[in-house]
Amino acid sequence: MDNKTKPAICVFCGSSHGASPHYARAARTLGRLIAERGFSLVYGGGGIGLMGETARAAREGGAAAAGILPEFLRRIEQPPEWERDVIIAADLQERKTRMLAMADAFVVLPGGAGTMDEFFEVVSSANLNILPKPIVVVNTDGFFDPLERLMAHIVREGFAKPALFSTYRLVATPEAAIETIVQELSMAAGK
Repeated sequence: MDNKTKPAICVFCGSSHGASPHYARAARTLGRLIAERGFSLVYGGGGIGLMGETARAAREGGAAAAGILPEFLRRIEQPPEWERDVIIAADLQERKTRMLAMADAFVVLPGGAGTMDEFFEVVSSANLNILPKPIVVVNTDGFFDPLERLMAHIVREGFAKPALFSTYRLVATPEAAIETIVQELSMAAGK
């Protein structure tokens, strides 16, 4: 598989490391697996936090990494040392639009409000059948348990149908995330 045909996994995650060292470990593992399994990476463009951990591990493993960073965040999120590869977007909306267009699949790691915004963007689009791409959430140390309760509450209160849960997969590890994406992309290619 050459770089032109490598499917791209877009990773949504925090621009900080969070409270648990397990989050950074999961980010590094995911980046390494993206490279080992022959994928390329699309990410938020920052060289810090879980974003930076994922991107460095992917690049160290030989994967292409396309970072997309809004102009106003260049000094805040500090692009990585390979800044020449970072795409500068006008704003957050352009960043998301580009990420969604460039990706063949999405993985969500722990993060803050921006990560949740990106998660809901892809899940909402998938729920409306306008984004037929795999979405996998890595529930490191139960980080996304409250999100699962919120999603169940949304369905229970009649604001979404139970099919909402089929728009994404919740898994425990980066390894399970990659396996899920490999299976879902293989099924989609077989259609």
